[in-house]
Amino acid sequence: MYDYLNGKLVYKGPTHVVLDVGGVGYHIVISLNTYEQIKSHEQCKLYISFQVREDAHTLYGFYEEGERRLFQHLISVSGIGASIARMMLSSITPAEIQTAIVNGDVGLVQRIKGIGPKSAQRLILELQDKLKKEGPDTLTQVSKNQTVIDEALSALVMLGFVKQKAEKVLLSIHKNEPDSTVEHLIKVALKSL
Repeated sequence: MYDYLNGKLVYKGPTHVVLDVGGVGYHIVISLNTYEQIKSHEQCKLYISFQVREDAHTLYGFYEEGERRLFQHLISVSGIGASIARMMLSSITPAEIQTAIVNGDVGLVQRIKGIGPKSAQRLILELQDKLKKEGPDTLTQVSKNQTVIDEALSALVMLGFVKQKAEKVLLSIHKNEPDSTVEHLIKVALKSL
């Protein structure tokens, strides 16, 4: 529903911010990692994960697209809710979490408050392959490159191509040509699809 919100930071705290976007104040829950990156900003863009529960509708905000993507991976694991995922992202950096999961470091994952031995093993079991496929650079590169890939993917899906197949082709093109424009990605992808 929401991809990102860009506006003036009316309130900044370690657990949440209030972002004024066009005269509407959005209460957005954040991690300490995001807070560290925005605490000196007056204006910012936060990537949003909108979580709906029976008793609450909550906006979670992330300074980088890669952190949001990791959050989405974490909450996809049974037993890991949005609060625990945010706690994880506040305890250690997203890069450390990703590295711990990829390397199967149960001890590091388990040291995070709210994560027991079974949850740590489940996280590693369910996410290790996904995060390995994404590669170690995704957290830093995603925010710069994902917009280009997303725009190209949207265009290809609108043209009637299957999303998963188109995304796979775009990612392989982008891997070989990281400075590609949206137009170039689409042209090359059309030849492969």
